Amino acid sequence: MSFVFPPSPPVSVPVLGKTERFPVHRIYCVGRNYEEHAKEMGFTGREPPFFFLKPTDSLVVVEAGQTGSMPYPSLTQNLHHEIELVVAIGKGGRNISAADSIKHIYGYAVGLDMTRRDLQNEMKKQGRPWCIGKAFDHSGPIGPITPMGQTNDINNAEISLQVNGADRQRSHISKLIWSVAETIEHLSAAWELQAGDLIYTGTPEGVAAVVKGDLLVGSVAGLSPLQIKMV
Repeated sequence: MSFVFPPSPPVSVPVLGKTERFPVHRIYCVGRNYEEHAKEMGFTGREPPFFFLKPTDSLVVVEAGQTGSMPYPSLTQNLHHEIELVVAIGKGGRNISAADSIKHIYGYAVGLDMTRRDLQNEMKKQGRPWCIGKAFDHSGPIGPITPMGQTNDINNAEISLQVNGADRQRSHISKLIWSVAETIEHLSAAWELQAGDLIYTGTPEGVAAVVKGDLLVGSVAGLSPLQIKMV
């Protein structure tokens, strides 16, 4: 097979304890999936889950023990951090029940859904898609994937983010409005999930702005932490 120009190399994420890497297919994100974050964004209650996507090449892939770099993006004066548990799908399917969802999970990672909040808010006011606020270059930092079987009870793990050593976000995965299992059930009813899909499951309260020079350290208990420098 020949191409009119060389294709981009595949996007992949390291896997703890393995030389093989996890090839990325799609990136799904869940909106407003912690009650306190929904409240700080002006919403309340348990609304039906909704989703948006990021391009695979928006990932900033950080190896275990390393500090990644994220360029401060254009067009914004209000770049926000959103710490998230990321679910890596190892077996695809459609209409997966919550009870069967665990069979489809390859592992978990720590991720950041970086958001040009000013642009997102303007799109909301105009009733337009959020892509410019959510799906820009370098908007999805992610650390290495920890395979299933090497993690503790992820559904009760603490999730946190520090900026320059100070707490910004701290909560527990148990506070997800829609659990990992329920999220997979809803997603697979709308799309046929594929091996290689990543699901950013939502962020807790405490989102706020970062600037050039800030050091972000994101953690989910039992997983390799994610460290990113804003440049």
